[in-house]
Amino acid sequence: MLLCFVDESGDHILDRIDPYYPIFVLVGLLVDEEHYETVIVPEMAQIKRKLFGHDGVVFHTADITRNRNGFERLKDPRFRLEFYETLNEAMARWEYTVAAVVVDKRRHKEVYGEAALDPYELSLKVLVERLVFEVEERGSQAKVTAESRAPHLDGSLKRAWEDLLQRGTRYLSAKRLRRALHRSELEFRKKRENIAGLQLADLVATPIGRWYLKKPLKEDWRIIEQKLRRGPQGYMGYGLVVLPKPQQKD
Repeated sequence: MLLCFVDESGDHILDRIDPYYPIFVLVGLLVDEEHYETVIVPEMAQIKRKLFGHDGVVFHTADITRNRNGFERLKDPRFRLEFYETLNEAMARWEYTVAAVVVDKRRHKEVYGEAALDPYELSLKVLVERLVFEVEERGSQAKVTAESRAPHLDGSLKRAWEDLLQRGTRYLSAKRLRRALHRSELEFRKKRENIAGLQLADLVATPIGRWYLKKPLKEDWRIIEQKLRRGPQGYMGYGLVVLPKPQQKD
């Protein structure tokens, strides 16, 4: 059995686009259930106890970068260096596969105008296709867990999920999709529940956004790049999809 954890970076709002982060990134992280339970979960807890003295802190990129909600010690340059070296070493060693979709919201509006789909629903379809293809290649099934957000957002995601189960996608029949997804369920879990898989997906999402925006790349991107799902031509289009596609602009 495979476990899939879904998280995002940025927001899906098209009416007001942040000029400093005008994108939406949706990430799906696939991991073998046994490796997750026996390696990633206990080792992540051990890292937290080593660095913070307890395992109650929740890895969240926004809190880490702003030195808040338990990450105040990161203001100390020496501790910050130790933190990132320890975390990067673990993220490189753990076994998982990443699929991600980047929606450039400004270009999305330029290309589609009033017909532009919600970036979350759009990217969910594309992400699910890649995840199902990977699950099929491994001859397995996947349980999918997404981070719970506001009730109305969870409701929108659940409706989009149900639509996928009933209609499928352009490249994936509903029957094929349901066969790959264990019980066809989408589980929601809160960030405060301290779910290791969701925290790892969170740590993966932002570096992908930095890559697209051509911001200075760090070690975490180089690690994640090696984890992206690959096809014969590399990871573009297989593990990493950018929307709209370049040819769509014309």
